[in-house]
Amino acid sequence: MPEFDLDSFKKTWQEQPVQSKYDQNEILKMLNKKSRNYMKYIFWISVAEFLFFSILGLFYIVKSNDSQSFLSILEKMGVQKDVELETKLDNIYLLIKILSLLVTGFFVVIFYLNYRKIRVEEDLKKFIIRIITFKKTVNAFIITNIGLLIVLILVLTGFVFYILNTQHIELSGSEFTGFIVGIIASTVLCVMLIWIYYRLVYGIIMGRLDKNLKQLKEIESQENI
Repeated sequence: MPEFDLDSFKKTWQEQPVQSKYDQNEILKMLNKKSRNYMKYIFWISVAEFLFFSILGLFYIVKSNDSQSFLSILEKMGVQKDVELETKLDNIYLLIKILSLLVTGFFVVIFYLNYRKIRVEEDLKKFIIRIITFKKTVNAFIITNIGLLIVLILVLTGFVFYILNTQHIELSGSEFTGFIVGIIASTVLCVMLIWIYYRLVYGIIMGRLDKNLKQLKEIESQENI
């Protein structure tokens, strides 16, 4: 009986060629399909946000008491509430809501157009460019929403000072400091909440899309060798 040589067997086994489970074209198609799905998820999330804020906006328009909480703050500062003041504040809120819906609707359309441009038959370089463009659009959407929030706070702050000046109300040093600190703290908190929301909702999907993009770039670099 021949003697069994374990070292020789291991060496022979290691030298055997390993067949790849998927060829490069199959990997490219899988990455393409996954990337399209991730873009589709982001598109439907943005549609859901648009519908949610549209319904919420309509609800507040029907209720027409969206500005009451803000008016109560003004009253505590000594502002006299009247019909003209309520109308101006309601108009500001309505303008901000319409602007927010227009911006969200615009990005919904852009997401959809970017998604539609992704095709399996596109060459690898074009596909990578499409993904990068889509990522930039998502980042622009997040930054724009944060910017809208800051604009809203600035407009409301300017409105407060306008009303105080119109009604000849002077705040004490402590009241003015408290108001400014409250505005800054509220702005920072709201921006952080929005950032956390988008990082949780979009961040996971974008992370996977980034992983696909990295793999696609590696395939492209190998093709160019």
